[in-house]
Amino acid sequence: MKRVVILGRGGAGKSTLARRLGAATALPVVELDKHFWPEDLTPIPKDRWVMIQRRLVSEPAWITDGDLGPYDVLEVRLAAADTVIVLDFSVWRCGWRALLRSRENMAFWRWMIGYRRNSLPLVNAAIAEHAGHADVRVLRNPRDVEKLLAQAS
Repeated sequence: MKRVVILGRGGAGKSTLARRLGAATALPVVELDKHFWPEDLTPIPKDRWVMIQRRLVSEPAWITDGDLGPYDVLEVRLAAADTVIVLDFSVWRCGWRALLRSRENMAFWRWMIGYRRNSLPLVNAAIAEHAGHADVRVLRNPRDVEKLLAQAS
């Protein structure tokens, strides 16, 4: 586990898992939101996002956390990953966590609520196409996360 991609619905805990996994493995954590979203929250063009990701994944080891929904270009990260972690938590758990953050707009809520039906099939297809070589782990609840972290320590 040297090049890790963490994906999942908004509010699933991708950033928290990335930080904890980074602490357990001493791998550097790359929070994709910080590289993707400018101050005005206008999505950057896909070709520029591809270039940024290529630079980020050229490093020998990393953990990336982030799922940018319809704005994302997963292929770059997935092709470089040796481990892919998908947080497939319930909409209720994720919704509660997102409410606690209380900074989300309607586009986020539509994406988060429809994630399992609309986005997850696309994520799974991208994983199958670009990360067939990777160890793929689907975590469905906090217990699964704790087990992964215990194994990584």
